[in-house]
Amino acid sequence: MKKLITFLLALIMLAGINACKKKTDDSNDLGGDSSPMAAVGTVVTSSSATISGVSNLTATVVSQSGGVSYYNGSGIITNSAFKNILSNFSEITIHGDSVSVTGFKVKQTLDGIECQSDIGPGIIVKYASNVGDSYQVGSTGRTRTVVSKSSTDDYYYGFFLIKVMQVEELTPSLKSIGVSKVTYWANHKFGLVGIQYNFTDGSSVNFPVYCSTSNE
Repeated sequence: MKKLITFLLALIMLAGINACKKKTDDSNDLGGDSSPMAAVGTVVTSSSATISGVSNLTATVVSQSGGVSYYNGSGIITNSAFKNILSNFSEITIHGDSVSVTGFKVKQTLDGIECQSDIGPGIIVKYASNVGDSYQVGSTGRTRTVVSKSSTDDYYYGFFLIKVMQVEELTPSLKSIGVSKVTYWANHKFGLVGIQYNFTDGSSVNFPVYCSTSNE
């Protein structure tokens, strides 16, 4: 699941529920052994159905160096609002309704997921984190905060239920291009399993994430 973060993060994001005091994880690096999901040849997709004018989302790990996976991804986008958001980022190539990204960098370990490209850099999730923990989004001034962590299997993933962590990122610096919040759902075995985008017009869209490999 961690793979689609490569494409969806680049593609679209480029675009305290707890009484405890929030703490920030100041580490810029993600520890842990490399995830099987980071291996060359791993393929990540979203739903086969068209979601809000977005379809055929797929990303593949084409190389790996120093524990970092490099992804190439593509998709079909007929939603003009999405394309307008993506047009603000030089990493994204748009030809008509076809959108692609090349060489998007993500570090994926058994401990979590970290984006290492200029688009949304920093920790996405650390599986050992607790509710209220937060991670810096590079030098953007934004943070990603863990808002919930399942104690039972309560998140639908395909045809079964799994435990997940929910991480939210408020995006004040992206409001000018229409994005108000990004929410991530992750599982220690399947990695990133869902991404939701909330827009300044009050609408939102949720993308499931599926990967050809998983953590053991």
